[in-house]
Amino acid sequence: MTPRMIAIYGKGGIGKSFFTANLSAKMALKGLRVLQLGCDPKHDSCNALFGGRSLPTITDQWRLFKDAGREKELDLPHMIFKADLGRGAYVFGAELGGPEVGRGCGGRGISFGFSLLEERGMANWALDYIVMDFLGDVVCGGFATPIAKSLAEEIIIVASHDRMSLYAANNIARAVNYFQSIGGSARLIGMVLNRDDGSGVAERFAARVGLPILAKIPYNPAARALSDRCQLLFELPEMDAIFDALVNKLHSRQYTIPETITPLEYDEFLAVFGASEPSDPPQGATLDDLMGRDGQASAGIDLNSPDYSAESKRLVRRIMQEMGLKVTRLIEEPERGVVVTTEAGWQAVFGNPAEEMDAKIAILAALRHSGEKFRLADLRFTAAPFYE
Repeated sequence: MTPRMIAIYGKGGIGKSFFTANLSAKMALKGLRVLQLGCDPKHDSCNALFGGRSLPTITDQWRLFKDAGREKELDLPHMIFKADLGRGAYVFGAELGGPEVGRGCGGRGISFGFSLLEERGMANWALDYIVMDFLGDVVCGGFATPIAKSLAEEIIIVASHDRMSLYAANNIARAVNYFQSIGGSARLIGMVLNRDDGSGVAERFAARVGLPILAKIPYNPAARALSDRCQLLFELPEMDAIFDALVNKLHSRQYTIPETITPLEYDEFLAVFGASEPSDPPQGATLDDLMGRDGQASAGIDLNSPDYSAESKRLVRRIMQEMGLKVTRLIEEPERGVVVTTEAGWQAVFGNPAEEMDAKIAILAALRHSGEKFRLADLRFTAAPFYE
C-alpha cells in the first residue's frame, strides 16, 4: 500500500499546524493510519497530537548520533513517534527540523530529513496518509520539495481573510503552476478558510484564482484556548463536525480538482481588497533626504494646547517616542474617537486612546515596519484591525 500524501501550506501564524494536527487526529480516529510530518525548523507541528510534547527532530537526532560516532545506529524509533488518541486510535508524528535560528538554511534541513525517511522506505510503509505541514513560503527549494519532487499527490492551502495570508496563498498557487509546467504531478485541490469572520474576502480571492474552498472554520475563542494549551478540538461539537466532514470529503475524494488555477498579478490581487497601485512611480530618496538635510520638516501639533485631552496627548507622545514619527494632525471625533495623521501621510483611528493603547501602538508599529502601503489604519478593534 502506497500512502496518500497531502501537503498543507499557508502563511506562518495562520493556524496551519493546529489545523493539520486536528486533521491528522480526525483521520486516525476514523480508523485511518496517519503519519504527520512537521516540515518547519521551529518543529511545533505535532505538539497538539502529543499533549504539548516537543518531539526530537530528525535532523537533531542525526547530529546527535553522528557526533557520537553512532550514525549507522539511527533508526525509526529515534525519529518517528506514536501518540495514543484514545478509543484505540494512534497517530504517528515526526518533525524534520533544521538548523537553529540564523545558523543555516531551513529548506536544506527539510530536504535532508526527507532523504533520511526515503532511505528507510517511507513510500512503502503501511500507512493510509502522510500529511505534511509546511512553512508558509515556497521561495526556497527545500520547502517546495513535495511540489518539486511530486511527493505530494494533493496540496491544500490554509488561509484566512487577511491580506498577507491570501498573498502567501497566491504565491503558493504560482509555485504549483510552475512545477506543473515542467512536468510535476502535484495538484492543488483547494483552500481551507481558517478563522472565518464572515467578511467574504477570502471567498472573493478564491473565486478569482479558481480555488475551491474545502472547509470553513469559524473563529472560535474556545478553539483558540485549546490551541494555546496544545489540545485537540474535538470536545467542541461544531469543530468536530467540521473536521469529520472534511476527512470524509478528502478520503472519498468528494471534490473536483480544478483544471486551471490562475494566480493573480499584483494589481489584480489589490483589486480583491478594493485597492489599486498608484500609476506614478515612487519618488527616489536623495542623500540629503537620508541624512536629514531635506529642507523644512512637517509641523507637529502643539501638545501644550488645551484643545486635546490628556489621553490623546499621551498617545501622540508614544507615537513620536516609540515610532519616531511626527504627528501633524490630531482630531477627537464623536464617532471614531481619536484620529491622528502623521508626517508619513497616513491616518490611524484609535477610538478611545485609553483602551488597549499598548496593543494599538504595537499593531501600528508592526504594520508600518511590514512595508505594506496603507493610508488608513483602523485600530478601534484590536482583535480585528483594518487597514487600506
